[in-house]
Amino acid sequence: MVTEVIWACLYTALCWWFGTGVILWLDRRPPQTFRLSLAVWTVLLALSFAGVAWSMREVSVANAYLAFGSVILMWGWHELAFLTGWITGPRTTALTPGATGWRRFVESVQVMLYHELALIANFALLWWMQAQQPNHVAICTYALLWCMRLSAKLNLFFGVPQTGAQYLPPHLRYLGSYFRQRSITPWFVLSLSVAIGTWVWLVWLAQQGAVAITTGWVMLATLLGLAIVEHLIMMFPWPLDRLWGWAMATPSTKPALNPPPRKHA
Repeated sequence: MVTEVIWACLYTALCWWFGTGVILWLDRRPPQTFRLSLAVWTVLLALSFAGVAWSMREVSVANAYLAFGSVILMWGWHELAFLTGWITGPRTTALTPGATGWRRFVESVQVMLYHELALIANFALLWWMQAQQPNHVAICTYALLWCMRLSAKLNLFFGVPQTGAQYLPPHLRYLGSYFRQRSITPWFVLSLSVAIGTWVWLVWLAQQGAVAITTGWVMLATLLGLAIVEHLIMMFPWPLDRLWGWAMATPSTKPALNPPPRKHA
């Protein structure tokens, strides 16, 4: 049992690390390569839906691995489509100088509206596929990714000490104007506390024998832990090239010519 747990944790971490790295690497290629990258990943997207459909039919260790890996591919397509500028929103320019309050919120939504709608449509399709099927690893994985990514976006909107704007490639530099750099906010404390509390609760349930420690459960708990780490990175100046140097060592990672987002009190 211990060996199965270790392998599930390693598989989850590898999918998270390698999947993120591939997206970063592709997004830093010359823009003329984006169409081919999206075309290839669209094929992978179709295969991921087939993998999810197969995995939902039966609860097993193999299907847990298949479901999780398929959703990572699925999620990667959405990330690549957004980061290459193919599916973003009706607004593709920097935040209006001096915009605050409701105007800033509206413009921030406009910059990623189509991307968010695509994520919702994907979840709706998974929900439809899940009907009458016993294995819920795929839809739970997608829901967890969605919730934690939404939390991260809201934290960038409200403000965090480390926005990561310096890592944006040239064609996405305008996104940095929507980030707010400041000390931690009540939303950050709340979102991180809920995530950590949920993780601790899941581990406590497992220790008490209240839930079965399945492969799928281990993967979801590990993924939540990694999402918590991603949130913590927003607090400290941790250089991302320590984790994904192989994916970010390109000319486009040089410091932006435009100034970083202005700090707010």
